[in-house]
Amino acid sequence: MSETVQGSVIITHDVGLHARPSVKLTKLAKGFAAAIDIAAAEGGPWIDAKSIVKVMAMKVKQNATLHVRASGADALAAVEAIVDLVRRDFDEAGNGH
Repeated sequence: MSETVQGSVIITHDVGLHARPSVKLTKLAKGFAAAIDIAAAEGGPWIDAKSIVKVMAMKVKQNATLHVRASGADALAAVEAIVDLVRRDFDEAGNGH
């Protein structure tokens, strides 16, 4: 069985994990073979990061910690990419949102 990789990051986006950031996160997650789960609390509940409906339903607020875990061949790259996307404010900084 492959190793599970975990990471966490603070959501700084002014409205949290809403529609556009959720779409960007799930689109990025779908680019990896690894199984990727996210949670708003370290102990879960964990949800499939590749499911737009489930990600949007989380309603993670600004300044909340997003926990990411992945398992599979590219698990480390997947966690790093998602954490980096959130750190970059979903590439939306300065868009007047």
